[in-house]
Amino acid sequence: MEVLRHFSHEHPLIFNEERSHESEVYCSACGELVLGPRFSCMDCGFHLDKNCAEAPDVMNHPFHRKHNLELKASSPYDDGSPLCGFCNNICWNFLYHCSCNLDFHIKCAFLSYKVLKNDFRELQHLVPIISSEGHSRELEKAQCFSCQKSLLGSVYISPDYGFYLHKKCLELPHEINHPCHRHHSLFLQFNSDHLPCQICQETQHEGLVYCCSICKFVLHTGCVSPPPIIEDPSTHEHPFTRCLKNLSFNCDACGTLGNYVSYNCLTCSLMVHKKCITLPRFIKSIWHDHPISHNYFVVDNECTAHDCGFCHEDVNMESGSYYCSKCKFIIHVNCALQDARWYYKIESKDKVNAMSAVGALDPSLFVIKRTKIGEEIINAEIKHFSHQHNLVLSNKVKDRMYCDGCSQLILTSFYGCLECDFFLHKYCAKLPKKKQVISLYHQDPLSLIPHCIFKCALCRFMRSGFAYKCEVYMCNDLICVRCAEIHLPYKSQGHKHPLHFYPQLNGLSCNACGGSTDGVSIYGCKTCSFAVHYQCILAPQIAWHKWDKHFLTLRYHEDNDYSEFHCCDICEEKRSPNTWFYHCAICDNSAHLHCVLGDYPFIKRGRTFITNDHQHTLISVQKAHHPKCCKCGKPCFDLALECLEEECKYISHWRCNSNYKILWKHSKNLV
Repeated sequence: MEVLRHFSHEHPLIFNEERSHESEVYCSACGELVLGPRFSCMDCGFHLDKNCAEAPDVMNHPFHRKHNLELKASSPYDDGSPLCGFCNNICWNFLYHCSCNLDFHIKCAFLSYKVLKNDFRELQHLVPIISSEGHSRELEKAQCFSCQKSLLGSVYISPDYGFYLHKKCLELPHEINHPCHRHHSLFLQFNSDHLPCQICQETQHEGLVYCCSICKFVLHTGCVSPPPIIEDPSTHEHPFTRCLKNLSFNCDACGTLGNYVSYNCLTCSLMVHKKCITLPRFIKSIWHDHPISHNYFVVDNECTAHDCGFCHEDVNMESGSYYCSKCKFIIHVNCALQDARWYYKIESKDKVNAMSAVGALDPSLFVIKRTKIGEEIINAEIKHFSHQHNLVLSNKVKDRMYCDGCSQLILTSFYGCLECDFFLHKYCAKLPKKKQVISLYHQDPLSLIPHCIFKCALCRFMRSGFAYKCEVYMCNDLICVRCAEIHLPYKSQGHKHPLHFYPQLNGLSCNACGGSTDGVSIYGCKTCSFAVHYQCILAPQIAWHKWDKHFLTLRYHEDNDYSEFHCCDICEEKRSPNTWFYHCAICDNSAHLHCVLGDYPFIKRGRTFITNDHQHTLISVQKAHHPKCCKCGKPCFDLALECLEEECKYISHWRCNSNYKILWKHSKNLV
């Protein structure tokens, strides 16, 4: 009776030549049903099939020449079981492990070894060569284990392991010599160091590559023999010719370094990466309003700003970039194409021109009457799509008039309705009905809609007035006109340098309010440590508060350095002299931003509503005194809804109501 002492089990294992017919027995090493000879524990039902029991403790695998693989009875990791580097499934049982975090099922380690040796006599799981044409969709979606490409042409498959291999990849030589690496031979290996291919600059994390572990040099199997000539008239009018030489070069298409293999346009004197030959000529990026085009260089006097519109680093004008000649906007190629969700390809110049003309085809206003003042011709009367009456240009600004587009104070000439209290800033009247908004989530232009009560998807403020709506199915985001008009970089009166958008920049304090920037979007200066919360950058230059009868001006720094004078005249708490505040120059009053603006600075006072919470029409107000809310009983310090019926004394906090609906019977600005 043959007895085995195995490192994975505390009891002796007894050899059984024949298969058990009493019950199904599964191997504790590979997890498969044991169909032949096995070693079994008589005490606890532990079984190893003969092949797994005789597996060596250490394997020198030809696909991983860097280190030996050690046989482990369980996962060596504290955070769970690893994925097999061969079949990409979880290693629940025994595995071969390398210190560089490469792991294999015990059977996959042997199967891949047999693949390398082309020893198909022992590979019972492999089905002979078949054609992928006419087979299941599952086969069409599968990838070749070696090159990670789709299964086109003839393949070997292993149904039990989910293993697929092109015939040409099966026949790859294990060792090659290549003109791009003349010092050492290259061996077919797992890319355990996750190195990029020196020809295409892409990193293939799974499958096999040709590798020199001494020099950390990697070539994809499909890049070993790149095509000598590449022609793509959609991206460049001339052919590119391969130059296979161990030389470094600066790619004229993307502006980054290249090595070993370049493709040259002899007509234009261009030297580019292979992958850069097919860069799209025109794209629509979320980082800019207009379509941008690829250029191999930009003449310096045509572009005044050299900062990338995404990473804010300098762009080499003598190398490739994406550029908008209309706005002088420029962005690195790799920044523009970094994420497929951030752009889409525009197929032709005609399509670019059509996209640029979208606003002109559907204007938001029609001119009814023009007037000449001096040498200037102005639109004196217009018909705006958002209102049923004509709007007339006026400079008769009354106290606390608010725009029905952006809900901000009107301080200069405006368009107003002579029949009802509807007002628009001149700027808001000209807003396009279709607009591309700088947003991570909206590639298509948004549509301008009036008469909204909404929370802006970008700044998260509650808003009333105009909104840009995303009409993509299942989205329906609404974005306020202020966020829609923000350009990159942003110029703020509160800082001398341009400010750039950062989705997240931790470790700073907001120069506007003093709060932390951790975990939130900010506008920051790349020259110094100046940073402002996205919401704070939207603070209006002029504001009004019931505590002062005059308009308040946004100030960015306190000139008086004596700390005892720095307090908020609304809440009477201390304020920092280095943060933004509102100030009345006539009364010499100063206050925190939030104390002036409150929680709802962008909802127009004097608007009429109906809600599910009250039977009468309500009007938005901010009372000089503080009546108690009829719903929660607390004082109404901020925005409230008050009943228009004189005999009804109903008033409640804005936040205490639900399901608002605007009534477009415009009331006086009762505040």
